[in-house]
Amino acid sequence: MSRPIVATIDTSALRHNLAVARQAAPRSRLWSVVKANAYGHGLARVWQSLSATDGFALLGLEEAILLRESGWNKPILLLEGFFHADELPILDRYRLTTSVHSNWQIQALAKAKLSAPLDIYLKMNSGMNRLGFQPAQVHQAWQKLKTLANVGEITLMAHFAEAESSAGIAEPMARIEQAAEGLSCPRSLANSAATLWHSETHFDWVRPGIILYGASPSGDWQDVASSGLRPAMTLNCEVIGIQSLKAGDGVGYGARYRVTGEQRIGVVACGYADGYPRHAPTGTPVWVDGIRTQVVGAVSMDMITVDLTPCPQSGIGSSVEMWGQNIKIDEVAKAAGTVGYELMCALAPRVPVKVI
Repeated sequence: MSRPIVATIDTSALRHNLAVARQAAPRSRLWSVVKANAYGHGLARVWQSLSATDGFALLGLEEAILLRESGWNKPILLLEGFFHADELPILDRYRLTTSVHSNWQIQALAKAKLSAPLDIYLKMNSGMNRLGFQPAQVHQAWQKLKTLANVGEITLMAHFAEAESSAGIAEPMARIEQAAEGLSCPRSLANSAATLWHSETHFDWVRPGIILYGASPSGDWQDVASSGLRPAMTLNCEVIGIQSLKAGDGVGYGARYRVTGEQRIGVVACGYADGYPRHAPTGTPVWVDGIRTQVVGAVSMDMITVDLTPCPQSGIGSSVEMWGQNIKIDEVAKAAGTVGYELMCALAPRVPVKVI
């Protein structure tokens, strides 16, 4: 490894965070959401660390097949369902549970030739207005599915747009209760935020995602600081250059940062081509040789400049944590105007990954 940058995936943190999610919803079964290549952590690397789960939820057939062929024989849920009718034989072969959110999918199930019924998650639109049947359509869709020989157990599924707020589930829950009146079926409603903070949403299955990887569903680390969650990904690099500057000197493209007095600037081997957010402003926290300091100036493709004033002992080769154990990914994301989800998923293929 010639360039000094590495992402470390802590498998013990994944196991620990899964236990935290279970403790939050002790009477529910649990889907571990591993979409987007396990939120950038690498599905092939981490699924065994989450194997105490009751099932895995994801999007792509490729990821589902990887799990099956790696030895996972418990449930797998396709969160967006199948995209074309000709995928149904694959779902049949690998025994996948599929969400159903549109009438065309019901029609495709009716026509398919399957070896055994598939379990279905009937997706309801509870107000997020992405996928799902409107509440008034749920009963009709449920009744259609119940008549099909290709359909096994039906679970009612919904998603919350604002479960991070204390009042964010009252209105969607009212819609769900109205739509589900008279239906005798399991329910899966709770995402990460609802799993942590709204026990009334837990029902039969919960679907934690971001909390498994040790970040906050609200984007604010303080909201989960007392939960016991541990970051699973740490991005480390090193100082590869130092500039000693005087008042008025500019730093980086566009000289967005200008030095106001004598100042040492460290050049760090990380940039937006590694997945660090290009729009992270001056002031974004970073950890150099065990001391919290800040990014200064514009983030470049391959380098970032940081203020070494608080850490005068630092020099070439000093260790730098961009996010992880000391600088929470939510802090970096918040400073850059995004969310920790995006930073995890944006980790670039060129960054070496170490699993511990």
